[in-house]
Amino acid sequence: MVPWGASPQAMIQVYTGNGKGKTTAALGLALRASGAGLKVYLCQFLKGNDYCELRSLKKFKNIKVEQFGTKRFIRHLPTQEDIKLARAGLAAAKKAIRDKSYSLVVLDEINIALKLKLVALEDVLGLIKSAPLSKELVLTGRYAHPQVIKAADLVSEIRERKHYFKKGVRARRGIEF
Repeated sequence: MVPWGASPQAMIQVYTGNGKGKTTAALGLALRASGAGLKVYLCQFLKGNDYCELRSLKKFKNIKVEQFGTKRFIRHLPTQEDIKLARAGLAAAKKAIRDKSYSLVVLDEINIALKLKLVALEDVLGLIKSAPLSKELVLTGRYAHPQVIKAADLVSEIRERKHYFKKGVRARRGIEF
């Protein structure tokens, strides 16, 4: 039996589904870890804008955020720039996972990067397998690959049942971004 608060292995969490709140859940975990004095690395794939939550996270000395995306949403085929940025994010994530100072590593929107084939499944599974025992690794985004789900210790599927966007409510600063 593992003592309370200890983990015998790297713990892999996946937040997926079509509902709102996957990144928010990961950010909540990052805040909790930070409050416990743990060092956090947040790697955002496909995101390159100045979101309000990033302004808040700058106030925490033990949370580092890096973005690997353009300032636009990918609506069609990804560009070479999208691919290059995603691969740079993967390299940065790999470095953070090996860095003994980080206890929590969040790969925000990695599931979408995988779905869009910006990164290879083998590389993502390799990251998961390479995570040292001391790490908590969180992967967010819709369309989590079945093999990523299989490799995870915890999978939370956030499902949309109702959304005000369907009533014409636009994304609001401070709530959606």
